[in-house]
Amino acid sequence: MSRTFVPVTHAGSLPRTAELIAANGARELEADGFTLRRTQEFEQLLTDAVIDLVADQQRAGVTVPGDGEYGHAMTSAVDYGAWWSYVFQRVGGLELTGEDLFNWPHVESSPGRIRLTNMLDRRDWVRFREAYSDPSSGIGTGSNATAFPSTTAELTWRGQGAIASDIANLRAGLDAAGLETGFLTSLSPGSGARIPNRHYATEEEHIWAWAAVMRREYKAITDAGLIVQIDDPSVAENWDQISPEPSVEDYRRFTQIRIDALNWALEGIPEEQVRFHLCWGSWHGPHTTDIEFRHIVDLMLQVNARYYLFEAGNVRHEHEYTVWDEVALPEGKVIVPGVVSHATNVVEHPELVAQRIQRFADRVGAENVIASTDCGLGGRLQPQIARAKLETLGLGAARAGERLF
Repeated sequence: MSRTFVPVTHAGSLPRTAELIAANGARELEADGFTLRRTQEFEQLLTDAVIDLVADQQRAGVTVPGDGEYGHAMTSAVDYGAWWSYVFQRVGGLELTGEDLFNWPHVESSPGRIRLTNMLDRRDWVRFREAYSDPSSGIGTGSNATAFPSTTAELTWRGQGAIASDIANLRAGLDAAGLETGFLTSLSPGSGARIPNRHYATEEEHIWAWAAVMRREYKAITDAGLIVQIDDPSVAENWDQISPEPSVEDYRRFTQIRIDALNWALEGIPEEQVRFHLCWGSWHGPHTTDIEFRHIVDLMLQVNARYYLFEAGNVRHEHEYTVWDEVALPEGKVIVPGVVSHATNVVEHPELVAQRIQRFADRVGAENVIASTDCGLGGRLQPQIARAKLETLGLGAARAGERLF
């Protein structure tokens, strides 16, 4: 059936309620130091919060809602999506060793041997060290609230209970709102494998081990009739974490392994139940060392997904809509560009949102575009502003739909 409107979604994380933030902060840790205990009282609070959140999204005009990543928690009382750290509580074989991505030794790459340096030695962070170190700049890294473990044994899946809770909570919200389906986010193997590896013989073995465990989560979500969103900023973001800057060709080879592992993990899962989220990282920094979209767009399109989310609203990447003048969108695929941004407190005018949607519709066809946010809004914007962003997203999509259909 032909579409008569522009669907609306978002990239995952949405602001948590004050009650949920407090409840997460009060949860006790298990003996491993990074797994939060679950109680019946917390589970009921979480369910109620997700039901309310789905209703809020529906009122804002979101037609493909998510659970806001409310079931993804980190080990501190902060309002942040824990898009990455949540998985440490669902995977066995990890251990706190006192080293993580923020305190690795700085390691230079050499020709043919690309290695990630630690987070604090990203090329953008080095170039703007004074700005990143200035607490008044709004981009200071501050202290790292999450304890990042290392892989010290064979990776195993122990997230059955957690993902079952996520599924049940979103389904409860969808049922209450009279909606058929929504999405849950899940980590990509390539992003999971960025933690230190102290067990597997090679980096590639480590990536494929992550693919094997994350496949369990992907299958649980899609077997429940929901859509899985694979969060994989590593495809674009790793570029900035390699010093010195590699050649594009070397970087593409480095990234291809991660795409191949993800596709293996997605084998047998219907493409219409998979969306892939690529971004250049959500921190509010200059981003002057981001890789250009044109160098990786074909890698993104290799992923066995129907839907592709990418940043298109922030000022570092908005101009790249012209990529679709040169790249043909494969038949049956749908792009989901960010047309409102998490990177500014300014709330976009609905007319700007409509114009951004129109740009993409003109290039790939109106029926192949869904309107979204650049990245998750939770933890990156004050909740009142995040709600206004979703509302203007819905209004702008409605304007675009009137013109396109």
